[in-house]
Amino acid sequence: MTSKHLTRHKAPWFWRILRKEYHWTVKPKPGPHPLERCIPLGIILRDYLKYAKTMREARIILGEGKIKVDGKVRRDYKYPVGLMDVIEIIPSREFFRVLPHPVKFLDLIPISEEEAKFKLCRIENKTTVKGGNIQLNLHDGRNCLIKVANPMNPEEDVFKTYDTIKVSIPRQELLGHYKFEEGAYAIVIGGNNVGRVGKIKGGTQVFKKSKAIVTLETEKGEELRTIMEYVFIIGKDKPEIKIFEVM
Repeated sequence: MTSKHLTRHKAPWFWRILRKEYHWTVKPKPGPHPLERCIPLGIILRDYLKYAKTMREARIILGEGKIKVDGKVRRDYKYPVGLMDVIEIIPSREFFRVLPHPVKFLDLIPISEEEAKFKLCRIENKTTVKGGNIQLNLHDGRNCLIKVANPMNPEEDVFKTYDTIKVSIPRQELLGHYKFEEGAYAIVIGGNNVGRVGKIKGGTQVFKKSKAIVTLETEKGEELRTIMEYVFIIGKDKPEIKIFEVM
């Protein structure tokens, strides 16, 4: 049976919590992001944004409906917030996006209200549904349906696994499509180069697609190598989102 509790010692290392202050911490509920790649909403309010001194205060703020995640009010302090999610503080009109960080693994970056109107989602896999339409299954658990006029010749199906789509939030309208191709801008979401950004220079597939070696070139001319599973496309000619500045 899966435990409903989580000790601070076993919590993901990148959470900004004091490990020896108390024994227990918040365990995120099952949702759009796995435990090792998310931060509970209550911890974000208390330990990241400092809007609350205790979890009780954080739960009161959430209960009053003052926080949105991806354009929807979230009241559960255990709600898992993860990669590319957009957080809105309604009373102060502040907006943040969760991004990979070279040191902190996952962190919040302040963004403008205009940028908070959309989200980038990576295509994890595709399925064909009733009527020959294409369903894109995205990294954050959501799905996007692509209507196909002729199932025998699906010209609308230009999407591939590990491509990125740009969707509006919360309406989830398709705003853009960025292919996994040479010259595209990407951010590394795992491994030793997490949080680094560069242009895709090439790739070598030896085994399955997710483990293919991808080479990226940073603005300083450095070359990074990682596996395809850790590469997230963030734009074609330039990054579509605000990113951390790497010294």
